[in-house]
Amino acid sequence: MDLRYEAYCFADRLFYDVQSSTKTADDDFSRVLPPLSEDWSQTDLTIWRYLQPAGAEVPRQGWKIHVSATVRNAGEVLLTAYDYLVEHRIPFKYLRTRSIVLARNSKYAPREASGKLITIYPADDDQLETVLRDLDALLGGKPGAYILSDLRYGRGPLFVRYGGFVEQWLEVDGKRVLAIGGPTGELVPDQRKPTFWVPDWITLPRCLEEHLAARKAGDAESFPYRVTQSLHFSNGGGVYRATRKSDGAQVVLKEARPHAGLDRENVDAVARLRREHAILTRLAGVPGVPEVYEHFTAWEHEFVAMQPVPGRPIGQWLGQHYPLTHHEVGDLAAYAARAMAVVAAVERIIADVHGRGVVFSDLHPLNVLVDDDDSVSLIDFELAFPVEEDRKPTLGSPGFQAPPDRSGFEIDEYALAALRLYVFLPLNAVVELAPVKLRTHVEFIRRRFDLPDEYCEGILATLTPRVDPPAPVVTALDEPEPDWEVVRKSVAAAILASATPHRADRLFPGDVEQFEVGGACFAYGAAGVLHALDAAGEGRYPEHERWLLDSLRRDPPKEVGFFTGAHGIAHVLENFGYHDEADELVRAYAEIVPATRDHGLKSGLAGVALNLLHFADARDDEAHAARAAGLGDRLAAMLADAPPPGDKARAGLLHGWSGPALLFVRLHERTGDRRWLAEAERALERDLAECMTALDGSTQVRDGNFRTLPYVGVGSAGIALVLAEFARVAPDAPCSARLPELVGGLTGEFVIQPALMLGRAGLLAALVHGGGPRAAVDRHLAALSWHAVPYQEGLAFPGIQLRRLSMDLNTGGAGVLMALATATSGAPVLPFLRTPAPPGRSQ
Repeated sequence: MDLRYEAYCFADRLFYDVQSSTKTADDDFSRVLPPLSEDWSQTDLTIWRYLQPAGAEVPRQGWKIHVSATVRNAGEVLLTAYDYLVEHRIPFKYLRTRSIVLARNSKYAPREASGKLITIYPADDDQLETVLRDLDALLGGKPGAYILSDLRYGRGPLFVRYGGFVEQWLEVDGKRVLAIGGPTGELVPDQRKPTFWVPDWITLPRCLEEHLAARKAGDAESFPYRVTQSLHFSNGGGVYRATRKSDGAQVVLKEARPHAGLDRENVDAVARLRREHAILTRLAGVPGVPEVYEHFTAWEHEFVAMQPVPGRPIGQWLGQHYPLTHHEVGDLAAYAARAMAVVAAVERIIADVHGRGVVFSDLHPLNVLVDDDDSVSLIDFELAFPVEEDRKPTLGSPGFQAPPDRSGFEIDEYALAALRLYVFLPLNAVVELAPVKLRTHVEFIRRRFDLPDEYCEGILATLTPRVDPPAPVVTALDEPEPDWEVVRKSVAAAILASATPHRADRLFPGDVEQFEVGGACFAYGAAGVLHALDAAGEGRYPEHERWLLDSLRRDPPKEVGFFTGAHGIAHVLENFGYHDEADELVRAYAEIVPATRDHGLKSGLAGVALNLLHFADARDDEAHAARAAGLGDRLAAMLADAPPPGDKARAGLLHGWSGPALLFVRLHERTGDRRWLAEAERALERDLAECMTALDGSTQVRDGNFRTLPYVGVGSAGIALVLAEFARVAPDAPCSARLPELVGGLTGEFVIQPALMLGRAGLLAALVHGGGPRAAVDRHLAALSWHAVPYQEGLAFPGIQLRRLSMDLNTGGAGVLMALATATSGAPVLPFLRTPAPPGRSQ
């Protein structure tokens, strides 16, 4: 699970967003800090506020100082450091608000960033030593979370690491990572992991030597357990399998970090672990609840050792047994009986827990383990409490956390009702985002699984909000025979209603990636949304096009690639008639292309070359075509040297060799040179080599030993899209015969997300492009209603993780709009693809 999404849920109820605003928040630290003199500059960028005195030169990289704090003492620590740094004219940045401090230290915030309140940029090692000595005298010993990526200076809250002071970027395995200059000036990754690291070519300053020695002085031999496996990490600590050294007993160790892993009431992981130890002691002997062994402290962290329990999270159990994910649906009645038996086992454990006077308070799929014989255990009692304490949950899983109007045992009854729904339609996060979806979801499972009325009515009665229950809403997608033109206009209406032209960072709300790569790009930003509206026949919007043009001057793209950089934006500008601006953009990034080592369509050479071919065709310009062919030669050479497939899935449209294969097909069509067809087949075979037979017998991309992926971005649908293009020009090639088996893996009824690149919209589009069965196309179209959320006067769709709505092309409404246009009017779902056959083909 990508833990970044949790941090982007704090700012807005409906959209992923940064905790920043044009107006000053009530808890903004600037309200309590002295004003700066005129010779200081101050800039707000996302969650940080940067301060720099006139004349100060910030090095590109070096030893930086981080100051940690708790939520409670952040204002005091910041004021002390602020006064010192301003007086001594040292550049620094700080988190702008107390709410951001809480979010950055919450349980599911990134571990490597936790604890950081202030970052200081010393000019050299001498200033580093002076600032550390002086600030330690002022702040030494004040509490704050340990910054895992850094070396602690003294008693804290000062921490140090070597890294970049200004942003430099590098491509590694197709991903953009922050970089620093290496020993000979070349860029290398800036290691931002939850461990202290010093580059090989950098000498540790003398002032840090004793502190590094102190860090290494911890005696691992005295730790009473030998860790054998890491099971889970969060910002609050870890969970491990371990062996007790004294007698060889196998245990599960749970670790808690002080001042980290905060909930919304500022309770840290240590307090929750102590509570869990007390609760498990109280529940000793309850079947299905692990036995607790001991609670101890080591290396400033606290640990609880407990009994390992068998099984796997119920979400994984569903992954194997849930029938609607399979391309051939099995015995629904048998599954229903089995699923209700598993739920009944959970209910029995919860009843026993209640019998001891305890509210579990954290029932959700990761905390329910199901063994091979369908026996059940519960784990993770850190939020449990005695019923007489009348607590409210401060953490929880989307769709399972009870609303504030529930108390005591009702908290668990709510989660049990959510579990009853989950085992038949695991989209609880959608219901939390839009409670209006509850009734339609329950009606679906009643009808599809022929469930008893009392089972379904119980879910409705418990999960329906008591305060302001939502009125039933019938959307254009809920009609027995939807008018697809009306549906498309409804999706477009929601996209347009979400626009924020007053913001500089993004025009349309989308995935969290837009805050990394920019709000203008094709995948996650304005360019892709405006392309989708136009390509789907929903119009051009000059005021939004002006925003896109302005964004290029305000915040130029950070990279060259098509989906995440300059070429995708240039493609849209060219199609909209902004030829000079498109030319300027392509020229500005031309020097970056030779250094690009990524072969993929998302950020690499395949997307750049395909766009150059597009320019060549649009302008009848052989110079662009020649550059595209040159990149094709580079890609062919890279393919010849490509390593064999690894454990981590890469095959598919965005990151795999299917993107270069599409380029090779287009080069063949333009030149007639059959060597390009041979390269296309080699590239497709390379992606097909990452495929395996899934649990349901279909062909999908392998991800690890057991998991398979059917999606467009990474998965078999992405291969199928390009293989369909290849089969048009080489129908007798051996790999063309594999298209039906790929298409057969795209027909499953249940898909967890609606997204184009990682969800149902992509499977729908690939089915159409690949000539899939009309019945499967219709099934995907109908099931889009599971995720469709009324927004303003239109229909919106949740993005990745289903926590918030998204409007972008890769993860949100714009991608759904393109898939609808493909399925209902034959529009190509993405640039560089040909028009598919008219809907209605079957096989």
